[in-house]
Amino acid sequence: MRLFAAVLPPAGALGELARAVDRLRGLPGADGLRWTGRDSWHFTLAFMGDVEDGLLPELTERLGRAARRTEPFPLRIHGGGHFGGRALWAGAAGGTGELRRLAERADAAARRAGVPMEEHRHYEAHLTLARGRGGRTDSSRRHSGRTGASGRTDMTGRVDVDLRPYAEALGDFEGTPWEVAELVLVRSRLPVSGVPGEQPRYEAVARCPLGRARPRASG
Repeated sequence: MRLFAAVLPPAGALGELARAVDRLRGLPGADGLRWTGRDSWHFTLAFMGDVEDGLLPELTERLGRAARRTEPFPLRIHGGGHFGGRALWAGAAGGTGELRRLAERADAAARRAGVPMEEHRHYEAHLTLARGRGGRTDSSRRHSGRTGASGRTDMTGRVDVDLRPYAEALGDFEGTPWEVAELVLVRSRLPVSGVPGEQPRYEAVARCPLGRARPRASG
């Protein structure tokens, strides 16, 4: 199964962001982007890819240990940026140091459970809001900030969309803080119907409380 560890913002925080995104979708050229659904918004901590079912018990146990080593912390959705012309995202503020440490612990937990992880990269908290029509974000070619590509053609011949106006419009966004109290192990089910615009479906596999208790299975 395809898995990742994440922090899921509460409904109130998502509602605030949704109102800001509605305004972004009214900007010129917005129809040329693939917008993610509100039910898919999250801050990824560690992406694991396809994980063998047999590794799930140990993975869940190790993620639970990582969560218990981390006390709950405040976080809020803040501002925005982009990875070149490939992805538009909202950022985070508040307990970003704690969020980064939780991400590092989730990555280490997955490795120790036997999950073959990608090369470790500097963690940058982001919540993906939209992608260029060319495809998914290529993490090996990420470019962050508000000064990214404008109409550049990459090595595959695809033209990057200029996402700077959208990132700039998000620059003043300041969400209401909440307390991050759990790490969630999420399963991603990729679209199989071939219908244009269909989004992946996500389901929580386990919820690991921060600073206390044992993880509990979802569903």
